[in-house]
Amino acid sequence: GTLSAAIGYAPAAHAALKSCDLSAVLNAPGVVAVYTAKDVPGVNNYGGIVLDDPILATKLIEYHGQPVFMVVAESHLLARKAAKLARYDLEIRTPILSIDDALAAKSFVLDPVVIGRGDAEAALCRSPHRISGKTAHGGQDHFYLEGMIAMAHPVEDGQIAIHCSTQHPTEVQHIVARAMAIPDAKVRVECRRMGGGFGGKESQPALFASLCAIAAARLGRSVKMRLDRDDDMIITGKRHPFQFEYDIGFDDDGRILGADLMLASDCGYSADLSGPVNARAICHVDNAYYLEHVRIRNFPCKTHKVSNTAFRGFGGPQGMFLIEHVMDEIAHALGLDPLDVRKHNL
Repeated sequence: GTLSAAIGYAPAAHAALKSCDLSAVLNAPGVVAVYTAKDVPGVNNYGGIVLDDPILATKLIEYHGQPVFMVVAESHLLARKAAKLARYDLEIRTPILSIDDALAAKSFVLDPVVIGRGDAEAALCRSPHRISGKTAHGGQDHFYLEGMIAMAHPVEDGQIAIHCSTQHPTEVQHIVARAMAIPDAKVRVECRRMGGGFGGKESQPALFASLCAIAAARLGRSVKMRLDRDDDMIITGKRHPFQFEYDIGFDDDGRILGADLMLASDCGYSADLSGPVNARAICHVDNAYYLEHVRIRNFPCKTHKVSNTAFRGFGGPQGMFLIEHVMDEIAHALGLDPLDVRKHNL
């Protein structure tokens, strides 16, 4: 008797959602119910740190693929087909789609951070050699072999039992309870096993578990949501892309005397785990080396894209990428073996 659910998602990156005609969805073959944001009994948000992640959009679309409604049907295929039948009335707005545009607009999901040690500017000025430049680190999809999947079924006394492919069952419990306006103790979350996660199933599985729980409670039947690969890649976040700028002073051996570093990340439309990811990038930017005089500026940029999230390494690879690029650039500038430059900076 388990029903299948699918998500209807927004066809624009940035728009006012004036209305959404779901009549064709509701009348499609096999459809049992359709739910929108007004059907969320509790808090319509699955943000774990900052409440800026709507479970279902209300008046504003902030990325192409943002969930707007859920359709519940007798089968997985019927639910997916029905979800495509919605008609949207949107007032299209200009989206911010790059880190450069976000920096120009001062569009951030969290406040920028500046930290340092010593006197970077003075050290740069007195260095015998100095180079500056830019580089970038792209994003990456987790591509876990098992996509996002959750199933909820109602049990006694208004409780909900959830099977969910998640790296963070406790957070799923808290967010489902918050969305359902019931105590945490009435939500049981089990993860039998995961077919891969790599960070992609840390914060974002709560969205799909919450939707299943809402439908199961309303219908009194088990409800399962299994994202197809295309929907999974459209709706869920990736590794944070970063752009970097550097100004480096160094001696004849390539030892860094002063460094001014800028790290800007594409966080997508919401904070998600971007705060700790960017903090980890900052903390790993020195990697195995000693930076005596350094200034680090970090900009967590808000763009109208899917919200980027945890990914194995959690910001560390991005930070290390920058300093390793710098080591190679110093070696090129001095005509030295890059390994020798690295050893001088350990």
